[in-house]
Amino acid sequence: MKARPARSRVAVAPDVELSLQDWGGEGPLLLLHHANGFCAGTWAEVARALGEQARVIALDARGHGDSSVPKGHDAYRWDLLAEDLTRVVQHVLRDAGRERVDLMVGHSFGGTISLGAAALPDARLRRVLALDPVILPPGLGSGVLRGNPMAAGARRRKNVFVSRGEARQAWRAKPFFARWHPEVFEDYVEEGLREREDGRVELKCAPETEATVFETGRHLDVFARAANVSIPVVIQWAEQGSFSRAVYQQLADMMAEATVETVPTGHLVPMERPDLVVERIRALLREHPL
Repeated sequence: MKARPARSRVAVAPDVELSLQDWGGEGPLLLLHHANGFCAGTWAEVARALGEQARVIALDARGHGDSSVPKGHDAYRWDLLAEDLTRVVQHVLRDAGRERVDLMVGHSFGGTISLGAAALPDARLRRVLALDPVILPPGLGSGVLRGNPMAAGARRRKNVFVSRGEARQAWRAKPFFARWHPEVFEDYVEEGLREREDGRVELKCAPETEATVFETGRHLDVFARAANVSIPVVIQWAEQGSFSRAVYQQLADMMAEATVETVPTGHLVPMERPDLVVERIRALLREHPL
């Protein structure tokens, strides 16, 4: 039987609470941030593999998973989400009786949010692992304006299904899910949908919310913040993804102690190869023991 995380909520702003999933463990403290449109549950395979080697906690960003869904386009500005993350860190540290999060791991927009939070004066992170973060060339910020193709695609997503079985069948037929690890796929079927009063299920992150997040990245310019990131950072570039390794390297060169690595996957690194993510986390924990 799969291990189930403990669940809790933390207030990060007026009328905004974020949901946390805590898989326990007594080792180094890890905090995980998902990609846009997904949820904490997509980290379950990574958390289970780490077992007792680390204390693993994952969060649902606002509008995602079981967290609050605030209204308004500006409620999803990435600079606000970076502040949310800092407040989650503070809560987690108080609860765990720790001084710092030992490793912050973020995927896609979660990686960008993690880098943005690492630049804040009260970040309280020891190091960051950013998995194919959303980083565009300087001057464009970390996202694009309204009407971008990613937002348009998100708005076309089917939101309501008769059952999880129908969602599973529909998703399996889509190329987007073709390379997913089977356990991560099943975790998403379980965690990415909620029951409706009419007996059907719907996406926890509504297509409109996902689209809005794609449109608000310009409010967090990681290049402008890079000089303030003084902790060790590893940025993984997915060689079958769509971002520029040269841009990643340009950003890394502006930080105090950052490196860029290549990972042999598409953009959905932890969904495709959770084993590689676990392997890199273990290596980082060995390289930087408590």
